[in-house]
Amino acid sequence: MTAVDETSKASGEVRFEQPSPGTLQLNFAGSWRLQDQRPAAAGCEEQFASSAGLRRVAFVTTQLGDWDSALVTYLARVVTQCREHDIEVDASGLPEGARRLLELAFAVPPKKDTGKHGEQPPTVTRIGMTVLELWRGMPEMIRFIGEATQSLGRFLTGGAQYRLSDLLLVIQEAGPNALPIVSIISFLVGLIVAYMGAVQLAQFGAQIYIADLVAIGMVREMGALMTGIIMAGRTGAAFAAQLGTMQVNEEIDAFKTMGIAPMDFLVLPRMLALILMMPLLTLYAGIVGMLAGLAVAVAVFDISLFEYYQQTVRALDLRQFAVGISKGTVYGILIAIAGCLRGMQCGRSAQAVGQATTSAVVTSIVFIVVAASVMTILYQQLGI
Repeated sequence: MTAVDETSKASGEVRFEQPSPGTLQLNFAGSWRLQDQRPAAAGCEEQFASSAGLRRVAFVTTQLGDWDSALVTYLARVVTQCREHDIEVDASGLPEGARRLLELAFAVPPKKDTGKHGEQPPTVTRIGMTVLELWRGMPEMIRFIGEATQSLGRFLTGGAQYRLSDLLLVIQEAGPNALPIVSIISFLVGLIVAYMGAVQLAQFGAQIYIADLVAIGMVREMGALMTGIIMAGRTGAAFAAQLGTMQVNEEIDAFKTMGIAPMDFLVLPRMLALILMMPLLTLYAGIVGMLAGLAVAVAVFDISLFEYYQQTVRALDLRQFAVGISKGTVYGILIAIAGCLRGMQCGRSAQAVGQATTSAVVTSIVFIVVAASVMTILYQQLGI
């Protein structure tokens, strides 16, 4: 039997013994705490190197005094070295607490087989997974829409729990603060529509009908559509980020604990803000687009201001404005529902907030495109 005294003056001691061939026994004594002196793990590495045919390591702690994470750290180094040399570890002689901490330290979850790096599942599989995900999320979406409708009903009857100051703040953010970006995009879209129409109409000498094309296109379709897409990326994403952050900070749980309905206090003001502001922004976008068409017609195609005005008045009536405003209102409702829904569904991490924001924008745009297609076909069939 060979014994090696690792340190004689330290508060914590460990002695290495070989009670039998192929077995190394570590005898711990003294106090093993962070504030005490204790031996380094390098001595254990030397023992492994000098002990030929070592197959098993055991521990004896009958003389061990107080201990804390310092002992666990030393043991973890020893176990790691044993695993590297394929040596069996017998931890039965350790205190129960130290043994549990070691098991916890080396409890690694099983690694999932993710396949080759960068390998994507087949297209059909990805489509099927997307459809299944949408199908599983459909009941929750329907339930959210129902709760939002009930909240809107409580608002109409005066029973909703919300603050007027919050509603005015969201209206400010969703309405006047959005005017600059709506102005720029609407003007450029009107410019594009005017140029595209003029190229074809110039072949027949009918440049005057640029006014009809731009007026009807912007008021009925493009104004509402472009405003909806802008608001989806600007306001819908903001709604999802705000509610998602509140979900992470457990503020929504706090509202529920205090007896305040999150649908009334958080979702309702955002829905009302977009329902009120989207029709006005749609009307504004249509007017800005018509001004862009006027600029192109007057500056490039030598059409007088009076002629363009008269042609625009003949092309438009209240029905065209009603169609555009109705579409803008529907888009606003869809954006509010998508943004608030994804925000309320957000997980409890910073990554989840980003995912909820992205999902809100994608969902809003998909809803807008589908609603635009359905409403356009419906209005055409009704002759509106």
